[in-house]
Amino acid sequence: MTTLARLALASYTLLLAYWMLIGFGRTAGTEYMYNLRPFATISHFMDVGSINTRTWAINLIGNIGVFVPFGLLIPAAVRTGFGKSLAIFLAGLTILELSQLLSRRGSLDVDDFILNSFGFVMGYGLLMLWRRVAR
Repeated sequence: MTTLARLALASYTLLLAYWMLIGFGRTAGTEYMYNLRPFATISHFMDVGSINTRTWAINLIGNIGVFVPFGLLIPAAVRTGFGKSLAIFLAGLTILELSQLLSRRGSLDVDDFILNSFGFVMGYGLLMLWRRVAR
C-alpha cells in the first residue's frame, strides 16, 4: 500500500504542478502577482453583487478540492501522523506558490494557503474516517 500511495502522490503532484504552472493556457505575465492579506481574495469571490458562479466555483471550491488528495496520500505514503503530514504539505505548497510567483504564471496568495490547507485537512479527515470504518 505504501508503494502505491507514493506512486499516486508523485503522479498527482506532477499533474498538479502542470495544472498550476503550464496547463489551461497559462503563460508568463508581465508582473509579479501576490496577495499577502488573509481573506482578501476569498472575500472578493464572495461579493454577492459580482458573483460569477463559474469563477467562484473554480477559485474557492477548486482551491479546496484539488488538494484533498494530499490529505489522503501524504500520510499513507510517508506513514506519519497529522503534524508531520501537514508540515510536508505546507513545504510543498510553499514551493508551488513561490514557483507561480517567480515564473509569473500565477500568483502567490495567502488565501490559497488557507483554502488548499482546508482541502488537505478534509482529505486527512476522510482518511481517518476510512481507516476507522475499515477496522
